[in-house]
Amino acid sequence: MTKDDRFYLNRVALFAHVERVGVSQACRDFKIHRSTYYRWRRQVLRNGLEILRPRERRLPRMPNQLPVWTEQKIITLALAQPGLGPRRLAAQLAQPNPLGELSVSASGVLKVLHRHGLGTRPRRLALVAGYAAP
Repeated sequence: MTKDDRFYLNRVALFAHVERVGVSQACRDFKIHRSTYYRWRRQVLRNGLEILRPRERRLPRMPNQLPVWTEQKIITLALAQPGLGPRRLAAQLAQPNPLGELSVSASGVLKVLHRHGLGTRPRRLALVAGYAAP
C-alpha cells in the first residue's frame, strides 16, 4: 500500500465517520480542520470519492533556473571536454563557438552539472569512458 493510498483511505474513513458522529467530532478525531472537510465534501459531491486521491504535482520551476536548451549546451560541452571544471566551461561557453555564446556563471554551470549527476571530474570522465564512477 502506497502513501497515497493511505491518504485516500484515511479521507474516505473520515467521510464514513462523519455519518456516525457528526462533522465537528469527526474532524476533531481525525485532526482535520472543518473548513478542509467542507472543501473536500464540495468536491466529493461534484466529482465522487475518487477526487480525494492525492494528485501528482509537477516539479517546481524556479524563476532563475536556466532554460532546458542552455542546460543541454552545458552538458554537451562538459561531455565533449570532461577534464574542464565549471569555471573553464563557463569561459568556453562565453567565447564564440559552434554552440553559440552563452553568459553563464561558473556556479550556474556547476549547479547544472550537479543536477545531471556530473558535478565532479571523475564522474564526467567515467561517463565518457563508458562506466559508472563509484
